Amino acid sequence: MSRIPLVLAGVGLLAAVAACDGQKQDAAGGPIAVEAADDACKVAATTADAGNVTFEITNKGTKITEFYLYAEGDRIMGEVENIAPGLNRRLIVEVPDAGKYQTACKPGMVGAGIRGDFTVTGGAQRQSDANAKLAEATKSYAGYVANQSTALLEETQKFVDAMKAHNVDDAKTRYASTRVYYERIEPVAEKFGDLDPQIDAREADLEAGQQFTGFHRLEKDLWVSGLQADSGQIADKLMTDVRSLVDKSKTLQLSAVDLANGAKGLLDEVATGKITGEEEAFSHTDLSDFQANVDGSKAAIAALRPVVQERDPALLSTLDKEFANVGGLLAKQRQGDVFKLYTALSQDQIKEFASAVDSLSEPLSKVAEVVSK
Repeated sequence: MSRIPLVLAGVGLLAAVAACDGQKQDAAGGPIAVEAADDACKVAATTADAGNVTFEITNKGTKITEFYLYAEGDRIMGEVENIAPGLNRRLIVEVPDAGKYQTACKPGMVGAGIRGDFTVTGGAQRQSDANAKLAEATKSYAGYVANQSTALLEETQKFVDAMKAHNVDDAKTRYASTRVYYERIEPVAEKFGDLDPQIDAREADLEAGQQFTGFHRLEKDLWVSGLQADSGQIADKLMTDVRSLVDKSKTLQLSAVDLANGAKGLLDEVATGKITGEEEAFSHTDLSDFQANVDGSKAAIAALRPVVQERDPALLSTLDKEFANVGGLLAKQRQGDVFKLYTALSQDQIKEFASAVDSLSEPLSKVAEVVSK
C-alpha cells in the first residue's frame, strides 16, 4: 500500500495552493506542471478537457512526496508515489468523464494531502472502446483481477477462521500466502481510498487517533503481542473489508493507462516497503510480498504486451530482461515453497535487490506514455 494511509473526507484538509487558478490545460494537451513543496502544491492548470490528462510533477521540497488525482468520494483516478526531493515524475491519467475532481500533493507521504479543485470538461471516448488491442488488454487484466480476488476471498476466510479458533500456528502459516493475492492486485484496492488503509495499514504509518486494523494488526498479534481480546473482531472486520473490496472490484472499469500506472505503482511499493523491510515489520515475510508485487506488475504488462510490442518493441525487450533479473534474484531466496525471512538477507543482497528494482522501475515508467498514444 501507499506508505501512509489515506485520511478520508471529514478530516481537516490542508489548504490547497494552486498557481494560475482557473487556467486550462493548453489546447495541445501538454503536461500540466505541478510544483510540489513541503507546504504547497502549485498546479499550473485547474481545468482540462476529458481524455488523457498528463501531470508533470517536480518535487521542490525536502520530503519525499506523492501526487494524486481524485474523483468524488476520494476514488483514486491516478497516483504517482515515491517522488524524492529534486526529482520529476510524470503521471498520465485517462479521465473520459466531465466532472469535479481534486489534485493532491502529499509531502512526507502523510495525511489527506494539500488539495486543490480540478475540473474536467467535455467528454471523451475511452481508448479501450476505440482500440481493439487496448480493449483486449483491459478485458484480460479484468479476468486476472477476478481470479486473484476470488482466491483472496477464499484464503482470507481460512486465515480469519484460524485466527478466531486461536490456531496461531495455522494462522501464521496462512498469513503470507493469503497476502499474496492482495499484493498482486493492490493497485485495484488503492482505487478505493478507504479500503486499502483499513486492510493494509502499517502501524508505523497510522495517523493520530486512527485504529490499527487489517492484516498488519493481526500480524502483530501473531508474532509479537499474542492474541488480544479484540483479535477476533479485527479478523471479522478484515473479512468484511476484503469482501467489500472484491464486490467493488467487479464494477471497476480500468483503462490501459491504469494498467500501466498500476504496474509501475507495484514496483514503487517494493521500493518503499519491501526493500526496506518495513512492510512486514513483525513476521519479516517481506520477500513474499515482493514476489507478489512483481507478479502483479508482470500481469499488467502481459495484458498490455501486444500494444507495447506494436508501439515500442525495444521497451518490451528491456522489460522482459529486467523482470527476469528481478525474478532470478528472488528465486535465489526461496526455501521450498516459502522465502527466507527479510532478516536473513545481507546488506549486499538488499543493495542488489534495490538496484534490480531501480533498473526495472525506469522502463516501467515509460509504459503509460506508450499506451496512451
